[in-house]
Amino acid sequence: MKRWIFLPLLLLLAAGLQAQSFKPVPFEEYKLDNGLTVILHVDRTAPTAMTYLLYRIGSKDEVTGRTGFAHFFEHLMFEGTKNIERGRIDKLITAAGGVLNASTSFDQTDYFFKVPINQLELALWIESERMMHLVIDSLGVETQRKVVKEELKQRYEGRPYGTIGDNLFKTTFKGSSYEWMPIGVAQDINSASIEEFREFHGTYYLPNNACLVVGGDLDVKQTKKWIEDYFGSIPSGPTPQRRDVVIPEQKEARTVVIEEEVTPLPAYIESYVTVDYRNPDAYALEFLASVLSDGKSSRLYQRVVDREQLAIQASSFGVPLDKAGMFAFIAILNQGIEFDAVAGAIADEIAKVQKDGISEEEFQKVRNAKETEFTAGFLSLDGKLRQLAQASLFRGNTKLVNEELAKYMVVTRDDVKRVANTYLRADRKNVVKYVVMDKNS
Repeated sequence: MKRWIFLPLLLLLAAGLQAQSFKPVPFEEYKLDNGLTVILHVDRTAPTAMTYLLYRIGSKDEVTGRTGFAHFFEHLMFEGTKNIERGRIDKLITAAGGVLNASTSFDQTDYFFKVPINQLELALWIESERMMHLVIDSLGVETQRKVVKEELKQRYEGRPYGTIGDNLFKTTFKGSSYEWMPIGVAQDINSASIEEFREFHGTYYLPNNACLVVGGDLDVKQTKKWIEDYFGSIPSGPTPQRRDVVIPEQKEARTVVIEEEVTPLPAYIESYVTVDYRNPDAYALEFLASVLSDGKSSRLYQRVVDREQLAIQASSFGVPLDKAGMFAFIAILNQGIEFDAVAGAIADEIAKVQKDGISEEEFQKVRNAKETEFTAGFLSLDGKLRQLAQASLFRGNTKLVNEELAKYMVVTRDDVKRVANTYLRADRKNVVKYVVMDKNS
């Protein structure tokens, strides 16, 4: 299924916002006897409804040699169930005037249906069927093995810089279960047995390992009845045993050089291990990334792209995860530019923040942008339901959806300077260099 890429959408939405303030999201939360967390959100904007089912299973819960299972199930869950024949799930939803999708990340797998309000029962029934009665047989497994291999080929292998994510995470989180991408390794899926896939579904696709959020133009009483009717009889299972995600202590910088025939220009990637998204420092690190690379007035763009023309593009970004985090820089170099020139410019800009901090003008600009961007993330029903589910399942406090903006607003200039010094240390730097191969050699 398609990956969700939120940042460009949020930035487009944010650009259209003026001074809209964040409006708290009303919701009702309860649990079924089998442990399924249910959240209801009434939104009368349109006669539609959306179901969003979040499972706490991602690639970090896998083991070496059996990677890619979470992503594989993102596909397999659309095959068929005991009561829905193979290939019918997509057709049932689209025939009802709805849309559907799913995604997998390092920490979670999620599924959604968006339908006209009079088709909500259909969506709930299908989702319950996939949880309780998913058919895992040789035909479905072999079909999806081919799909995953084709996705690897089309999206990652043989494309310029298609392996950046793989090499970035492998280098940054070396020795931990964050070192492989959610799509996994092809041979792991190829060699897995049907029994292993069935065991995986039975371990993680449980009501007590999931959060169901239903939103839209709801009749709340009727919606609760349908949820009880379709999900209430699904048995819970043992709480999945979580792997201890330990990032080995890094004592010196690491550098990896990648040679691929499809690389058109050199690429320089630099990263540092930071903190998970629950840590208050994650908010200050977002501010730091914005100061360094958001827009043409940012420090990196002005220095690396505009004035010195070392690269055709340069950016920094944070990746806060469930058990760790990353701060990274990526630059696509201009022809003839040496890696040391770009690395030196980035190091210089980091050192300036570490020594002098950021200006009041930069701080206020980023602060305002964060408030606008955060508000934009709650304009859609989709955005609200996702935030509700993640706050409940991963943070254990759904009320945080209405409190998180305050965590951005308490960040100070001193915090930005402090996190730059704390996490962007030379001895903890990881570097990936994509070199252009000599076609004549």
